[in-house]
Amino acid sequence: MRVLVAGATGVIGRQLVPLLTATGHEVIGLSRTGQVKADALDRAALTRAVKDAAPDAVVHLLTAIPAEISPRHMERDFALTNRLRTEGTRNLLDAAHEAGATRIISQGVAFAYDPAPGLANEDAPFWTNPPKPSATTLAALETLEKLTGEADGLVLRFGHLYGPGTVFAADGSIVRQVRARKMPLVGKGSAVFSFTHTHDAATAVVSALSRPVGGALNIVDDDPVPVADWLPTLAAILGAPKPQRVPTALARLIAGPWGVAFMTRLRGADNARARLELNWRPRHTSWRDGFAAELGER
Repeated sequence: MRVLVAGATGVIGRQLVPLLTATGHEVIGLSRTGQVKADALDRAALTRAVKDAAPDAVVHLLTAIPAEISPRHMERDFALTNRLRTEGTRNLLDAAHEAGATRIISQGVAFAYDPAPGLANEDAPFWTNPPKPSATTLAALETLEKLTGEADGLVLRFGHLYGPGTVFAADGSIVRQVRARKMPLVGKGSAVFSFTHTHDAATAVVSALSRPVGGALNIVDDDPVPVADWLPTLAAILGAPKPQRVPTALARLIAGPWGVAFMTRLRGADNARARLELNWRPRHTSWRDGFAAELGER
């Protein structure tokens, strides 16, 4: 299968491209600096590039998320990514249709669910009243999912990504903050994280290419965990000081409403449907083993 990977130089794309090649696919990497150069916001140029590539399938991994995000300036930091998820998605999927591609897979997120007890499956609603700084990002994700659905495609909702090039890599922003004891536990640290290693994200894409599955699937590990558990565990793996505790009210003054929600209100996700419909299994079934493998002593 000829597979065009839009965002081939990103953290998932760098894992996906060699995996596709190893499994017999012909890969065309599209990015602003890669094998096929095109800006997804330049509709005409993108259409030409995709038509020239003539792919059977298009994998949409386009983002422009900064290496370090300020929770107080989320709208600014996600502005370009939000355009890629709306305008860029429309341009890419229209171009894919014109080129005759028959399979569309888009990157979504598994941590935008409305806060509620228990784990969220794919039928759970997205956050209905999110903190204001995240509202435009949530709306962009909903647009991406709508456009992908209209193209009979599949959205893979990834959890909090870790692995090479992510904020949880050895040189990533969160790891640096934990080492410097600058990432505190906020309140009870009750936000539940579902993690996804970038290699596991890539294997899910490969599985999805050959299966006529639509809608959305959570691609997360088997071990959802509160911040109050993973943050001190990460510090211990790094040999860093134990995180400080900060009251919610003080954290709101420092990090704003999204910073507090990120640490106290996120809902974890369930991966049962992806395991069934894609016959997919994460290599790193738990972030505990994954963090140790990526960040422990070598």
